[in-house]
Amino acid sequence: MTAPVALPADTTEKPPRSKQPRRSRYRGIDQLNGVDRVVVALMIIIPTFLVVALVWFPAVGSVLLSFTNWNGIGSISSAKFIGLTNYQNVVSIYPPFWPAVQHNLIWLAVTFLIATPLGVFLAVLLDREMKGGRIYQTAFYLPVVLSLALIGFIWQLIYSKDQGLLNAVTGSSIDWYGDQRYNLGAALVASSWRQTGYIMLLYLAGLKGVDPSLREAAKVDGANERTTFFKIVFPVMRPINIIVLVVSVIESLRAFDLVWIINKGRNGLELISTLVTQNIVGEASRIGFGSALATFMLLISSVFIVIYLRIVMRDQR
Repeated sequence: MTAPVALPADTTEKPPRSKQPRRSRYRGIDQLNGVDRVVVALMIIIPTFLVVALVWFPAVGSVLLSFTNWNGIGSISSAKFIGLTNYQNVVSIYPPFWPAVQHNLIWLAVTFLIATPLGVFLAVLLDREMKGGRIYQTAFYLPVVLSLALIGFIWQLIYSKDQGLLNAVTGSSIDWYGDQRYNLGAALVASSWRQTGYIMLLYLAGLKGVDPSLREAAKVDGANERTTFFKIVFPVMRPINIIVLVVSVIESLRAFDLVWIINKGRNGLELISTLVTQNIVGEASRIGFGSALATFMLLISSVFIVIYLRIVMRDQR
């Protein structure tokens, strides 16, 4: 057998690769074809149009109508400018206004001081990845996906004077929705039942985002779980705390469905939102007066939203 002949090594020099920058997979707007540009334009124009038509236009229109005496009959051109008369009448000669403000403040206090701590407590428990945690998380969050109107009907089965579960268990005959001594508290319990799950989900997401090394360092330093949460974990979730504050304020202002289902915002359940509805679409049909009430709600909610935006922008800097 002949020995295999070794082939000479390839000594030819290969041309160097040109060091060109890698092309990005994403194309700029100037590199899009006609169809892509139309799609991008529609994706921008349609949402912008919906926001302007359904949010900004009604908001600005309500503010403008609040300075008129328009009653909804006839064209808007027939409305007369009356200045701040509607606002003066709201705060001076409209009896349900100040009770409604008081009830909104009570609603805010209960949401922030009861529903929020309870939601934080549930989030801390579920963050420990306890057995069956997914089931508990789903059960606590289930009321959030229900509307307040449906929640009102569900709790009617509990609060009913004659056939309600609560009276059947306690042996009482209290009209929880009809008696003004109890209906606000009953509505707040139903609302907190829903709000607690939402707060729980927000804080649970915040706890999942906390760096585990912070807890390990606190454990090495000898801090217990309570100290670690209040001194380290809770301050780290500052953005979540601000969001919860804003959400609580907005929820307390827009609480409408549940109260309207109970008794249309009367007999101890007056809220600003129900007063707006009663004056705009009710028998009174005082569009200008109702718009003044709506403007009060807009101003109150805008204060907290502006505070939230300022804090967020300052943190981003």
